[in-house]
Amino acid sequence: MEYRHLNRQPKIWRLWAAVAAALATQGVLAQGVIKGDPGKAQQIVNQVCVACHAADGNSPTPVNPSLAGQHPEYIYKQLMNFKPQGGKPAERNNGVMAGMVASLSTEDMQNLAAYFAAQKIKPRSARDAVLARQGEAIYRGGIVAKGVPACAGCHAPNGAGMPAQFPRLAGQHAEYTALQLKAFRDGQRANDPAQMMRGVAAKMSDQEITAVSEYIAGLR
Repeated sequence: MEYRHLNRQPKIWRLWAAVAAALATQGVLAQGVIKGDPGKAQQIVNQVCVACHAADGNSPTPVNPSLAGQHPEYIYKQLMNFKPQGGKPAERNNGVMAGMVASLSTEDMQNLAAYFAAQKIKPRSARDAVLARQGEAIYRGGIVAKGVPACAGCHAPNGAGMPAQFPRLAGQHAEYTALQLKAFRDGQRANDPAQMMRGVAAKMSDQEITAVSEYIAGLR
């Protein structure tokens, strides 16, 4: 089951998106434009990245993210966050990725970001129609009773995200999306600018996270 753009979104969540955009303008969310060289990343991809993310960035393993078509600024930020900076611990704690990025230079990470951003996305489909419909309501309308904003406000109705501000979600493995939302909720992941995702996920139940993750998998 695939889901496409439907342009309906309550005004309250458009306001949330406006706040998020303001933060980006102030430099809280925005990343510098990444202009890496995809060709220079090929050797690193083949030696380091391929096992978990596949050579074309379409991860075959549900707990590992697909990187194909992701905004290069977002990929670069995540790679940087896995690596200790200025004598401080890594912002994003992951033993596997810490080992992967340990020997990468800033240029390497920019090249990798450009490489995966240029790869073609292989669309996925939601597997549970009932669950996906529940997730659609959250993605497009939020959860008003809990003060959860619509995901579409920042990540776009079709899940394409906003370059240099918010990541693409469309077609991501449902398992991976759910794991990250739970990590934000539990404080295990804390590299979200202005704590935006922690604030959202903290109000969501396991069922709500599972449902919205299933819906996201079918977006394209």
